[in-house]
Amino acid sequence: MAPWLALAITLAPLALHAQGASSATTSDVFRRFADRVVKVQVIESGSSAKSTIGSGFLASDDGRIVTNYHVISSVIATPGRYRTEVIDAHGTTRSAKVLAIDVVHDLAVLDAGMRGMPHFVPEPVTLAQGNRLFSLGHPRDLGLSIVEGTHNGLLLHTLYPRIHLTGSLNPGMSGGPTIDDQGHVVGVNVSTAGNQMSFLVPVDRVIALLARAAPGPKLETPSLQQVGRQLREYQNVYLRDMFDSTTKRIALGPFLVMTQPAPFFRCWADASHEHEQAYERVWHRCATDNDIYLDEDQSSGSLTVVHQLVSTRMLNAPRFYALYSRLFATDDAPSGDEAFVTSWQCQTRNLRHERTTMRTSICVRRYRKLGELYDAVLKVAVLGRSDVGLVSTLSMTGVTFDNVQRVSRRYLRLIAWR
Repeated sequence: MAPWLALAITLAPLALHAQGASSATTSDVFRRFADRVVKVQVIESGSSAKSTIGSGFLASDDGRIVTNYHVISSVIATPGRYRTEVIDAHGTTRSAKVLAIDVVHDLAVLDAGMRGMPHFVPEPVTLAQGNRLFSLGHPRDLGLSIVEGTHNGLLLHTLYPRIHLTGSLNPGMSGGPTIDDQGHVVGVNVSTAGNQMSFLVPVDRVIALLARAAPGPKLETPSLQQVGRQLREYQNVYLRDMFDSTTKRIALGPFLVMTQPAPFFRCWADASHEHEQAYERVWHRCATDNDIYLDEDQSSGSLTVVHQLVSTRMLNAPRFYALYSRLFATDDAPSGDEAFVTSWQCQTRNLRHERTTMRTSICVRRYRKLGELYDAVLKVAVLGRSDVGLVSTLSMTGVTFDNVQRVSRRYLRLIAWR
């Protein structure tokens, strides 16, 4: 996964109160719609101090407020320690309750008793690439700000939809609305890569979550159990056909390996051909571009494939074997706080598929608070030559153990000698 894409904008660089020179259009948009935007803050109960700030917006006559899940995630993870407040455009502070969450799309709906107030009406919207947009929010707790940007359509390589906004979203603007000049909500501010490259959750996901947050007996209180269930449902969908018989394969030296296993992957390659080295290495890497925010130190929902071809004309068999063993033993496991995940448990053995013999290592660790979800790393070294080898690594986060086994078996079948 490209690390820039998942950077929550609560952690991004500092914003200006307005982008560039003020214009009549921007001033008018701000004047007409600023009172529909709120500041969302999470309070640490022991100190009564702010732990996190973000933004939100009124989205219904009965006072529903939309924000990002990552803004209020600590309230779900540790409800006894944190609480949520919203501050309206007039500076009034209200306690807020989390009504519904969509952890996969990074959305949450709050209720702070703000009924009958001016609000946006989320509805389907169609825009052309290049349309001017306006993002509202509270960057760095400096006060409500407006930023102009350009609509650049949906990202192509994503597990879940994101709108590409050419504009400067900044920390504290998470959860605020991005609108057109008529006040139609286009999306929710969610993340940034800096350099005028920002991202929005499309409004159709907001509409779906608001429908789930409607009052009624089926409205479930958000909890970590619900987060775990949403993650399990999600990974079952995107892993269902992963590495099946239709997966594209390419030649990498004398081996066949898979590439771009689904449209939401991007693949890159590089090589090392230094004259002073006794061996050469070629990398082929495919990864999803984004993952799911769970906590400041924990994310989920990513899948990465890395193939390393190593070859030599100078090393003898024992020295090549020592090099090959070091590459296989390299720690490629994703990081994770022990408060969220258990220690890694690993199993290593030799396998043979058709005429290909492989040394395999599978390591898994369990999520402590989210039910039967695991991170897993499968590493494969093809055996049989003393001058060339392939080390292939599959990393998965936030998947069930059944899917660890199922996807790993499929992965191994796609690695072979040519």
